[in-house]
Amino acid sequence: MNYEALSKISYGLYIVSSGNADSGTGYIANTVFQITSTPAQFVVSCNKNNYTGDLIKKHNAFSVSVLEKNTPAEIFKVFGYKSGKDFEKFKHVDIKHGKTGVPIVLTSTVAYLEFTLEQAIDMGTHIMFVGKMIDAEILDDNKNPITYDYYRNEKNGSSPKNAPTYIDKSKRQKSQKTTDTKQYECNLCGYIYDNSKEPVNFKDLPEDWTCPVCGVTKSEFTEI
Repeated sequence: MNYEALSKISYGLYIVSSGNADSGTGYIANTVFQITSTPAQFVVSCNKNNYTGDLIKKHNAFSVSVLEKNTPAEIFKVFGYKSGKDFEKFKHVDIKHGKTGVPIVLTSTVAYLEFTLEQAIDMGTHIMFVGKMIDAEILDDNKNPITYDYYRNEKNGSSPKNAPTYIDKSKRQKSQKTTDTKQYECNLCGYIYDNSKEPVNFKDLPEDWTCPVCGVTKSEFTEI
């Protein structure tokens, strides 16, 4: 079975947020889709380990910010790879509070939607939140939303472990095997590139290759 086929399913990239004026957090999601038109209802998928899920259940509301194509790597680093339990994510972006009081991320956002929680369905590793849309606005009609395909292939991005599209590296097909065990660490975010687990040795990567977590270039890695 080739698990890479799953990446061919079309996705966008979003920030799902919840909380109130006192506190809140959000996470990067690629599983956001509309399921009914009248009323307009949407589904978001949230890993049970995501702190945002606890706040959605507590406040019975959440927001979705549609990210633009040129969203900087720092946004994905903060909302995709840090936990809101011990890191204040909203210090790094502009936000507003919606009709329900939930925070809405405005930075790098093409449009946003706000929902009241209708159902929470246990899906094993994830919770499927069904929300009824109560507000929606376009912030910049001249910018295009980022797609998951663009994020993977143009920004060399990867899915966080909590994402429903995360694929264990042991299940990925590799183009070649290597006995090189050298490891290289990103000086900015600490991501480890392990030659023994990757299809291409680090030294053979193109010079414009970037860290899949924070987006810095190959030159910012140090051999360990």
